[in-house]
Amino acid sequence: MKTIGLIGGMSWESTATYYKEINQAINLRLGGLHSAKICMVSLDFAEIEACQHKGDWQQAAKLLTCAALQLEAAGADFILICTNTMHKVAKEIEQSTHIPLLHIAHATGEKLINDRVTKVALLGTSFTMEQTFYKDVLKNNFDLDVIVPKGQDAKQIHDVIYQELCMGKCLIKSKLAYLTIIERLIEEGAQAIILGCTEIGLLINQEDVAVPIYDTCLIHANKAVDMALYTPEKTRYLP
Repeated sequence: MKTIGLIGGMSWESTATYYKEINQAINLRLGGLHSAKICMVSLDFAEIEACQHKGDWQQAAKLLTCAALQLEAAGADFILICTNTMHKVAKEIEQSTHIPLLHIAHATGEKLINDRVTKVALLGTSFTMEQTFYKDVLKNNFDLDVIVPKGQDAKQIHDVIYQELCMGKCLIKSKLAYLTIIERLIEEGAQAIILGCTEIGLLINQEDVAVPIYDTCLIHANKAVDMALYTPEKTRYLP
C-alpha cells in the first residue's frame, strides 16, 4: 500500500471527510484491521483565504508548496490537495516536488466521461466557477461542456461556502437556495452537477437532486485509494 499525502485544512470540515472516506474505503477493500497509510499537513485556512481574496496566488502557492515538500519528506508516495479552489496552484506544486499530484478535476472528469456525461454544471467558489484553471481541465482533457451559475446565483453559492459550510454550518435556507439554482442549471441542459467545492457535499446529496451529482471530495478520496492500492496487474490510474 502506498502512502497518501494530504494537504488539508481548507477547510478542515471537508478534510475530515477525506480522512474518513479514505480509511473506510481501504478497510472495505482489504478487510480486517486495515486502514490507510496517510501523511497530512493541515494548513490554517484563514491564511489561505486571505491570499485568495487579495488575489495573492503567489503567496498561496508558496504555502501549499511548503506543505507538499513536507509530505514528500515524510514519505508520501503522492499528494492530494483537499480542496478544489487551490488546484489553481497545482502546477507550482508539481514543479517543486518529485512525487505525483492527483488532480481533483482529472479524477472527476474521468468519472464523468466513464458515465457518458457530456454537459455538466459546476458549483464552487467564485474562483473555481469564474476562472479557467479548473474548467479548462474538464474541457481540454475530457471535452466536457461546462456551465456555471451566473450573477446573484454565483454569489450565493460562493457566500454560503465561506460564511457557512467552511464553519460547519448547514442551513436549510441555504440548501433550498442551492437546490433552486441547481434546478435552473438543469433547465439549461446540465446532465449532471459537479459539487466543485469539497464542502458542498455537507449540504447537498444525491437524494436532493433529479440528475446525478458528482461529489469531488468523495471522487478524489476514492481515486486516492485506487492509487494507493495500485499494482501493475491492474489498470493504470491517472496521475
